[in-house]
Amino acid sequence: MKLGILSTHPIQYQVPLYRELAGRAGVDSRVFYLRLPDPVEQGRGFDRPFAWDVPLLNGYAWEHCRDVRTQLGRWGADCVLTPGWQDSGIAAASDAVRSLDLPRVLRCEASALRRTGPLRRLAHRWRVRDYGAYAAIGQANRRFYLDLGIPEGRIFEAPYFVDNPRFTAQAEEHRLSRDAQRRAWGIPDDAFVFLFAGKLEPKKRPLDLVAALGHAVRDRNVHALIVGSGPLERSVREACGASGVRASFTGFLNQSEITRAYTAADCLILPSDAGETWGLVVNEAMVCGLPAVVSDRVGCGPDLVTPDRTGWTYPCGDVRALAGLVDRIISDPGSARRVGAAARERVLASYTAARAADGVLAAASSLAG
Repeated sequence: MKLGILSTHPIQYQVPLYRELAGRAGVDSRVFYLRLPDPVEQGRGFDRPFAWDVPLLNGYAWEHCRDVRTQLGRWGADCVLTPGWQDSGIAAASDAVRSLDLPRVLRCEASALRRTGPLRRLAHRWRVRDYGAYAAIGQANRRFYLDLGIPEGRIFEAPYFVDNPRFTAQAEEHRLSRDAQRRAWGIPDDAFVFLFAGKLEPKKRPLDLVAALGHAVRDRNVHALIVGSGPLERSVREACGASGVRASFTGFLNQSEITRAYTAADCLILPSDAGETWGLVVNEAMVCGLPAVVSDRVGCGPDLVTPDRTGWTYPCGDVRALAGLVDRIISDPGSARRVGAAARERVLASYTAARAADGVLAAASSLAG
């Protein structure tokens, strides 16, 4: 099978899947990138130019795609995997694939947890209906397809994952210097650390975290570790000062450094609304042995977070409910460590490149014949 893959640009979360597919017997895969961003382009939304510090263009075949019809036609793809329609370039490229009458598999991030009006649902139905098969990244994504009338038999499991081997190795290395790293960030040795990792933007609701910690702090030795930057950074800093929440701000951390934050922390909190269609920081944290608290609008919640077993959930925006969970967690640090260990087992067992590749290939094979 010759499997073409459309992608906006090299993405650190997707490249391990491309490498896994490239290693499968009987599969000739190639990624067609619409853009190869420079550091300035890559840094949009991160408040600074940067380049990812892990290799993203080795271990699989790829080409810079300037003319989808010509390049895919010349290569002779049997089937094409596409990531959705949120990017205008990808939407146009997918339409070009359709005009070639090539079978298409859709693997998008859309979540049924995100409430939409009738007009948007109609637009989704129009966009989604004519794919041949669908690769679901998780339960909320599967429900999105089903709610649009896609038959069960055309949906295949291809779960979202991170580069588990790399994060495992980095966590083992950085755990050796955990105490020194915490001191470097101004974290007391005996503090219980709640981590927020991501852009400081409205959909991720970082101010909910600060407000909840402010309710729960009292005389407890609690510390917030804030990783990332964004338009709400000043507001988050001011809220920490006003509520008495002790916090360390690291700014943006690249891929080789982010694991330092996971190993320095004791629990991840992701308070996002339904704009967080998955939340791969939860996978990353769990690989490193952290439990996670997520709102009930975060897309990965139904898959990764089982209350009191791998983490905890609460109603999005309910700061008092989140504060209650914080109180429970810091009252029993041993339980948090046990929950984190179970979370690690879950992602390492089931949220892997191999399972995602199996699902993609099953979907493609259902069409290529």
